Amino acid sequence: MAYTCAEFAAPVETVFAVLTDPTTYPSWLIGAADIRSIDRSWPAPGSRFHHRVGVGPFTLADSTEVLEIEPDRMLRLAVRARPLIAAVATFRLIGEPGRSVVTLEEEPSHRIIGNLVRPVLDPLTHLRNQRSLRHLVELVEHGRAGTAGMIEPAAG
Repeated sequence: MAYTCAEFAAPVETVFAVLTDPTTYPSWLIGAADIRSIDRSWPAPGSRFHHRVGVGPFTLADSTEVLEIEPDRMLRLAVRARPLIAAVATFRLIGEPGRSVVTLEEEPSHRIIGNLVRPVLDPLTHLRNQRSLRHLVELVEHGRAGTAGMIEPAAG
């Protein structure tokens, strides 16, 4: 399992609002190219957003599904970029007024395949997730994204 965390100078509610807004993902998530559509029921369990992942002309269309959600505490997603990646990403949030910590755990969906590639993929996934969370901190705290320039500053 690839595990990382980041501290935010922002309340949990603000960070969770960004995590549950798929339109922000290309601004902070390494590899997210664009969002194609979002189910009307988002972020209810079973709902999806449809996206492209990759770089330049090398992108794949797929989707991410909410597996479980606890408002302002936890978001578990089934993430895919088939045929290469199928994983479960779990964001957990804790905090106090004006500060919060987000942890991100990502593990392959299929244990047998995951166990075979884990020694190679876990360190790479950890580095990608660590950079992504740093971009998320920039987005939440300063209205800047690491991969997509300026967007509106966050309130609070």
